[in-house]
Amino acid sequence: MKSDASTAPPRTFLIDGTAHAAPSLEAGLYVTATPIGNLGDVTLRALRTLAAADLIACEDTRVTSRLTRHFGIEASLFPYHEHNAERQRPRILAALAEGKAVALVSDAGTPLISDPGYRLVGDVVAAGHLVFPIPGPSAVIAGLSAAGLPTDTFLFAGFLPPKMVARRKRLAELAAVPATLVFYEAPQRTAETLADMAETLGRLRPAVVAREVTKAFETFRRDTLAALAAAFASEPEPRGEITILVGPPEETVADDDALDAALRAALTTDSVSAASAAVAAALGLPRKRVYARALALRGEAG
Repeated sequence: MKSDASTAPPRTFLIDGTAHAAPSLEAGLYVTATPIGNLGDVTLRALRTLAAADLIACEDTRVTSRLTRHFGIEASLFPYHEHNAERQRPRILAALAEGKAVALVSDAGTPLISDPGYRLVGDVVAAGHLVFPIPGPSAVIAGLSAAGLPTDTFLFAGFLPPKMVARRKRLAELAAVPATLVFYEAPQRTAETLADMAETLGRLRPAVVAREVTKAFETFRRDTLAALAAAFASEPEPRGEITILVGPPEETVADDDALDAALRAALTTDSVSAASAAVAAALGLPRKRVYARALALRGEAG
């Protein structure tokens, strides 16, 4: 079933002042990636989709309207975000039931990556409507492509908890994952997060802080977690969007003597819990095993 656009005048979009036709779309939800900074990164398919869609659901209509105006797209925008999702989701489902084409966009990048749009996709699928991915920019993939860290296996962990105790707990859960870890972080928390990463994941693990990827002041800083933590602690708060990437733990096979030696050294200054977390991260061992051995050593010491 085609959307109502099939009987309407052809939609268009502009590239460098030249108008291009946007063919009508089949009814369905179009999960559409938009630029994360540089408007030149938008895909032709995204432009055709946004121009031809009957409705565009976006996080912030002011942000998306800058994109549509730049490319001469006349679009019907309405807000869809985590605070109004329960109220707006029925509107989208109703539009799809009427045979309309609805584009879903985030403020930047690929929708559903670190946002709650997956609930909408689940409801759309459950209602029997089609979902079309319109791929494009993503800070996760862009960061990985230029970081210089292993990319054969990676884990995107989104935003960490803002409070230190919860943040360190989450990092401890990820410490032994044999993959490059990718996080988003707020600029004002970057220094303290790097410090927690150094203590929990291992001070010598390689890491990259990618800032303002694809934008005019794009930077990639590569070093160990300890060095990055020290550098950001001594500098003014960074500005812009931050992506932190941490290389996988080294593949080391620690024998019992090496484990005991590391624990005895750590236990001279740290609690059983803190020593276990640090040694597990440093040696790439399961924290439960290390914690049990730390308890035994503390018991032997009396």
